[in-house]
Amino acid sequence: MPRDLTLHHRESSPPGVHITDRPGSGGGEGNRMNNLAVLLAESARANGRRVALRQGKIDLTYAQLNDAGARVAALLRARAVRPGDRVALVMPNVTHFPVVYYGILRAGGVVVPMNPLLKAREIAYLLRDSGSRVVVTSPLFADEVTTAAAETGAECLVTDPAAFEDLVRATAPMPEITDRGEDDTAVILYTSGTTGTPKGAELTHRNLMTNTATTVETVLHIGPDDVLFGGLPMFHAFGQTCALNTAVAAGATLTLLPRFEPAKALEIMDRDGVTVFLGVPTMYTALLHTAIPEGYDLSRMRLAVSGGAALPVEVLHGFEREFGATVLEGYGLSETSPVASFNPPDRPRKAGSIGLPIRGVEFMLVADDGATVGPGEVGEIAIRGENVMSGYWNRPDATAEAIRDGWFHSGDLARVDEDGYYFIVDRKKDLIIRGGYNVYPREIEEVLYEHPAIAEAAVVGVPHEIHGEEVAAVVALRDGAHTTAGQIRDYVKQRVAAYKYPRIVTVTDGLPKGATGKILKREIVIRQ
Repeated sequence: MPRDLTLHHRESSPPGVHITDRPGSGGGEGNRMNNLAVLLAESARANGRRVALRQGKIDLTYAQLNDAGARVAALLRARAVRPGDRVALVMPNVTHFPVVYYGILRAGGVVVPMNPLLKAREIAYLLRDSGSRVVVTSPLFADEVTTAAAETGAECLVTDPAAFEDLVRATAPMPEITDRGEDDTAVILYTSGTTGTPKGAELTHRNLMTNTATTVETVLHIGPDDVLFGGLPMFHAFGQTCALNTAVAAGATLTLLPRFEPAKALEIMDRDGVTVFLGVPTMYTALLHTAIPEGYDLSRMRLAVSGGAALPVEVLHGFEREFGATVLEGYGLSETSPVASFNPPDRPRKAGSIGLPIRGVEFMLVADDGATVGPGEVGEIAIRGENVMSGYWNRPDATAEAIRDGWFHSGDLARVDEDGYYFIVDRKKDLIIRGGYNVYPREIEEVLYEHPAIAEAAVVGVPHEIHGEEVAAVVALRDGAHTTAGQIRDYVKQRVAAYKYPRIVTVTDGLPKGATGKILKREIVIRQ
């Protein structure tokens, strides 16, 4: 009889370990494969009875995670998913995410992770663009996802705690891991940039395996005794590489938090003995404003990692004083798997710096005319190395624009000091980072322009104490049209993810424009 799928409470003892990966048939010793799923198979072999994932009172060992992933792979194969087929994954940080993620990879599929907060219209676009044959989602988000799947013809699997697990348990595990070429795509991460429709960054098995190995070995120095905080969304590059794949590659424990709340985060850090905290700046700010309950022991935490946006130096120092852990900052993008630079733990840290390029990666700062700039001068960061995506899915023009002469041009401006440490001085034009999530003004403006009363619209970011930035919209109405700021806000709220809609809406007579008629966002003043 098949073993229990995933849900073993901590007080229950794990089942006997039986790894199905056989030498010569995928994942075998002496037969190093290019499939990212090998990371799980190898840790299951070496650390089968260790806890891989923890969510509340639920523990999942490496043996159980590997077995469940093998059953999901067989389930997908039975639904005609073949190597190279795209499978969408729309889930928060719950134990089913890694099970399905590694199952897709094991079957040779390409994972297309999506933010579960997206609405049906947004999901439908990504399903169509990626050509996803199947989409897997949690019950909480099934309404939007099933609507999108029905529009696009994708088959939708909902991870109902009873029906889905019964289905997986009844499916015999797929014994082999599908071998893939190192340059084959493993994951497509969608990113909009600052203009146009979302683009899918194709990350190869080699991209993700080397970026994970470097994160484990030289960036974080992770081992089997470490416990990583799993509050970063795994559908995002930061959480996927630095939390999920890093923990699995090291045989460490990843303790999951589906929705970040500072009090709950502190509870998990105390209960599970978190040794490495990973977060975005808004998480650090929230934790600093939350009292640590008496009796909590956070002394095992040795390291905290910040990314996603610049961490204010005062927040960095405040967190170190309060929690007694060293905070290190890094830099990366979806297109770079994502880690590109980091403050190395074995060298002096420079507060406010994104550190040095990691192993296997080179940086170059470029002026507008293409010339290389020297120390102290500001230039655009260009990146070359084993972490750079193969390109944008079905977007050769966008790929050619982003990757020139082998260098990925980030759009981010920085300077480098005499020690080789990089400092961001500005970021992609117009991009808004709200609570660690990227909000692309063009996407919100397009929704605003669909409103029948709106003639002109501009979306900008304004400083916010908690979220870092808040989304603000300035609109001008059509002649004779009538609507309110609240009605416009609600209109957008119904059509985009909750973190994207503008909390601040200003209705004005007209927007500032240049000689060519282009709206001049730099002249827009938002009164809060």
